[in-house]
Amino acid sequence: MHPALSIIAFTTASGLGYGLAAVLGLGLLDPASMATKIAHFVALALISAGLLSSTLHLGNPQRAWRALSQWRSSWLSREGVMAILTFIPLCIAAYGAIFQSRYLPIAGLLGTLGAAVTVYCTSMIYASLRSVQAWHTPLTPACYLLFAGAGGSLLGLFFAASGGGNVLVLSVLSVVLLVAAWVLKWLWRQRMLSLVPLSTPESATGLGFIGKVKLFERPHFNDNYLTSEMGFRVARKHAAKLARLSVLLGGVVPVAAVAPLLLSGAVTPALAVIAVVSHAVGVLAERWLFFAEARHAVMNYYGQ
Repeated sequence: MHPALSIIAFTTASGLGYGLAAVLGLGLLDPASMATKIAHFVALALISAGLLSSTLHLGNPQRAWRALSQWRSSWLSREGVMAILTFIPLCIAAYGAIFQSRYLPIAGLLGTLGAAVTVYCTSMIYASLRSVQAWHTPLTPACYLLFAGAGGSLLGLFFAASGGGNVLVLSVLSVVLLVAAWVLKWLWRQRMLSLVPLSTPESATGLGFIGKVKLFERPHFNDNYLTSEMGFRVARKHAAKLARLSVLLGGVVPVAAVAPLLLSGAVTPALAVIAVVSHAVGVLAERWLFFAEARHAVMNYYGQ
C-alpha cells in the first residue's frame, strides 16, 4: 500500500494527542499547574492537527462531512463521529483545569473513554479490511491503542516533570506501555512475515483448477489508481533495517531516557523531551512500514 504522508502524520499526531488526553482525563497531572494547563492545549492541538491532516488524503476535502452519515457500517465514519463527540468532554475538562484549576472527574473519564474508542475506530479502518491480510488481525487495534497510550504517557511525564504531577507513576506507566507496545508490534510483524496468502492469482482468477496461473500481460500499460495506491513495494532488507530503527528510536531510547527516574528517583524535562521526540520519530517509521509492507489482494491481477 502507498504510505501517504498525510495518513501517517494523522495517525501519529492524533495517537499522541488522544494518549495525552487520556492521561489528563485520569487525573495524573496537577490541574493547578501551568504545565497541566498547557498540556490540555497541546492535547487538543495534536488531535485537531491530526484530524485536519487526514483530510489532505481525500480527493474532495470539502465533502469530508458526508462521511459522518455512514456510521452504521463504516469505521471511518465512526471514527469521525467519535472524534467530534470526544471533543465535548475534552473541552469541558480543559476548561476546568485552565480556568478553575481543578480536575473534573466525570468529564475527564468520559474524555479518556472517548479517546480510547476513537483510536480503536481508527485502527479498525485497517483491521476490518480482509483484502489486506497483514492488517486483518486483532493485533492491529491492540498496537494502535498501546502506542497511543505509550506516547501519551511520555508526553504526560514531560508535563509532570515540568510543573506538577505524579512523575513516578507516569514513568512506570510509560515503560510498561512502551515494552508492551513494541513486543506486540514484534508479534504483529512476525505474523505478517509468515503469512501464507489467502488470495492468489489462482483464486483471484478462478483458474487454479487448471494449474499455476502466470501473468501473460498487464491489464494496461500505464499506471492507474490501483497500481499507485496499492502496488507500493519496499525491499525486504530495507524494511528490516527501518523496522530495527523504529524499535530503537521508538522504544529503546525512550526507555533509556526514563530509566534514570526509576533508578535515582529524578527525571528532568530535557530527558522527557528526548523520550517524546525519539518515540514520535520511531512511531512515524513504524507507521510508514505499516502501510508500505501491506499487500492488497487486488495486486494479484498485476502480477504482484
